[in-house]
Amino acid sequence: MNELIPVTLLTGFLGSGKTTILNQLVGHDCMRRSLVIINEFGDIALDHLLVSHSEEELVIEMDSGCVCCTVRQDLASTMKEVLWRFSRDGERQFDRVVIETTGLADPTPILHTLITSRTLANHYKLDGIVTVVDAAAGNITLDNHQEAIKQAAFADKLLVTKADLASTDELDTLSARLKRLNPSARQVQVASGAIDPSEILGLGLFDAASKSPDANRWLSQEAYTVVAATRPGGSNPLAAMGRPVPGPTRHDDRIRSFCYVVEAPMAPDTFDIWLSSIMELMGQKMLRVKGIVNVKGASAPYVIHGVQHIFHPPFMLDQWPSDDHRTRIVFITQDVGPKIIDDVFQQADLMNGATAVAPPVHRTAP
Repeated sequence: MNELIPVTLLTGFLGSGKTTILNQLVGHDCMRRSLVIINEFGDIALDHLLVSHSEEELVIEMDSGCVCCTVRQDLASTMKEVLWRFSRDGERQFDRVVIETTGLADPTPILHTLITSRTLANHYKLDGIVTVVDAAAGNITLDNHQEAIKQAAFADKLLVTKADLASTDELDTLSARLKRLNPSARQVQVASGAIDPSEILGLGLFDAASKSPDANRWLSQEAYTVVAATRPGGSNPLAAMGRPVPGPTRHDDRIRSFCYVVEAPMAPDTFDIWLSSIMELMGQKMLRVKGIVNVKGASAPYVIHGVQHIFHPPFMLDQWPSDDHRTRIVFITQDVGPKIIDDVFQQADLMNGATAVAPPVHRTAP
C-alpha cells in the first residue's frame, strides 16, 4: 500500500494573513513537492494571483466557490483529480497537500470530507490544522464571529500575525483567550509571513521522521484538565490522594476542553455503545475528539479521531506507543462537560451489562 499523503489545513479569519504565510511557505525547498489548493470565496478569484511558487503547475485554484459553503463534493473531486492530473509516467508529482481555506470558512465540512470519503482515505491523511490569528483584530473577531472561535478551537497550531500592530495588553489578552480556547495548540508569532515549515508540518499522530506513532505529542494531554476515571461506587483517585478534583476548562466562548482518562480496559460493546451514543446525542457540539482507547482483549490501542458527528473509523495501532496503557481521550466541546460524558458512559455500561471502569465522578453543570 502506498504511503498516505499528509494534508495540512491552513485556516484563519479574513485578513489574518494566511496568503502572506502561504506565499513564504512555498518558497522553501522542502515545499517544492507540495500541492497547494487555494479555496476562493466570491465570483472573482484573486488570492491565487498573490501566491508565488516554484512549480506553477502544482498550485491550483478552486474557482467554483468556497469548499466549505458549497457542495463538499467539489473538494473531494478536486483531490481525486489531482492524483492523476499531477502524475507523470505513473508517478505522483507531489508528496504533501496544503489547503488554504477562505477566511469565512468553518473548517468542519473540509474535515468531514477527508474523513468520510473512502477514496480520499485511501490516499490522504490529515496531518494538522493550522489557524492564523490577527493580533490586532483577533479579540474583536473572536467576539463577533463564531467561525473564528471554531477555527481557533480546532487548531493543532496557532500562528499569531501582526503583533507589531497590537499593544502589549492586546497581545496578552489574546494569548490568554486562545489558551483557554485551545490549551494544547502552541502559539507562534509570525512576522511578515515568515515561518519555518517545520512549525506547521508533522503535527499528526505519526512522527514524520520515524513514521511511528507519538501519542503523547498528538494528544498533548498535559495541556488539559485531566478528568480521572473511577469504579462504580468508588472514589475519585485524585480525591483519595488528597488532591482537588479539577473541572474542565470553560470560558465565555462556551468552549470546554478536558482529557478523559480511564485506567482499566473498556469492554468492546461498552465502547461502541458509548461512542455512538455521544455522537447521536451531542454530535454537533463535539467540536473535536481524539484519543487512544484500551479495548479489553485487544493487543494494542485503538485510535479515534472525530469532528462533530463524524468520526474516522477507529483503527488499531501495531503496538502500544508507550508504557502508558490507559484510555486517554481529549474532548473539545461546546457546552458539553464531563457530567454528560459520564452519564452516557454509565448508561452504555448498563446496556452492555459489563463491569467496565466507570468514567469521571467529577460533577459540574453541563
